[in-house]
Amino acid sequence: MIPHITPQEILLIVIVALLIFGPKRLPELARGMGEAIREFRSSVSGGAKPEPEKAPARLEKEV
Repeated sequence: MIPHITPQEILLIVIVALLIFGPKRLPELARGMGEAIREFRSSVSGGAKPEPEKAPARLEKEV
């Protein structure tokens, strides 16, 4: 079971992460983790989102 995490512990974790990775790198890491979690969830559920099909370009002849 996951133990209860207090706000002070979350603050400590954020401060340590800022010291280790720096303020410029932290958003990139969070974005990468979010993408990885989304990809993991979609692979576990078995349903992959199909990419939206692009409408074919219309070629019109000038008369």
